[in-house]
Amino acid sequence: MKIINLVENTPGVPGCGYEHGLSFYVETKKHKLLIDSGATDLFLRNAEVLGVDLREVDIVIISHGHYDHAGGILAFSQMNPNARIYLKDSAGEDYYHLKDREEKYIGIDKEILNLRQCRFVKGDLEIDDELYLFTDIIGRRFPSQGNLSLKRKEAGKFVQDIFDHEQCLVITQDDKRVLLSGCAHSGIVNILERYQEIFHSEPDMAVSGFHLMKEGTYSSQEIQNIQDMADTLCNMGTIFYTGHCTGNEASRIMKEIMGDQLRIIHSGETLIEV
Repeated sequence: MKIINLVENTPGVPGCGYEHGLSFYVETKKHKLLIDSGATDLFLRNAEVLGVDLREVDIVIISHGHYDHAGGILAFSQMNPNARIYLKDSAGEDYYHLKDREEKYIGIDKEILNLRQCRFVKGDLEIDDELYLFTDIIGRRFPSQGNLSLKRKEAGKFVQDIFDHEQCLVITQDDKRVLLSGCAHSGIVNILERYQEIFHSEPDMAVSGFHLMKEGTYSSQEIQNIQDMADTLCNMGTIFYTGHCTGNEASRIMKEIMGDQLRIIHSGETLIEV
């Protein structure tokens, strides 16, 4: 298995750009996958720098319905019109970030919904013996304060986003399992508990943003929440890779607790190659 970060928020491999977005290229024995596509088509240019031929991708997974994870899909579909694109059936709804009385649309381009490649997923889905998608994450441990400003517009009114448009991918390869999430808006601990319900084990590796990024300083309660979450992850036999929406300060706090069990992602880097 090989997992390469195609784009992330922070600079990494020389020649690779970076942006507020997330995208991974994954090779398994059976598949070549694209997991999310960043905010723009930058991931395409980075793929060229890294020698990754995205025309060979056969499956695309969109982790949730936000622009910074699906912004490059239309450009990708022009290059590769045959790869199946899996997204939750609710991923195309109207999602917003409300801040200082300003409304910012953060949903996906509606044209994506018209692509013949799209497969709209209603619940858990076993694609084959390597790939499994799950959703319905109902736990609420260690909630992210950043989620409070994220809304869905229904009948002209804003309601709290409950992130039912979020889905997670599990890749099984030989005797190893890797969990991939986008931002873990539902909370990485809650996602792992849902994983354990399905697989009755812990993943060997988990790749995900933790959605802990914040403008300004954290309150003492927020710091305690981050520390408690890191302590919980330390008790698992899983190696974690994180970046994007986790944020530099939260990553630093967690790294102090988790040590080498937590690996920080940067744009263009190869995470796993076995």
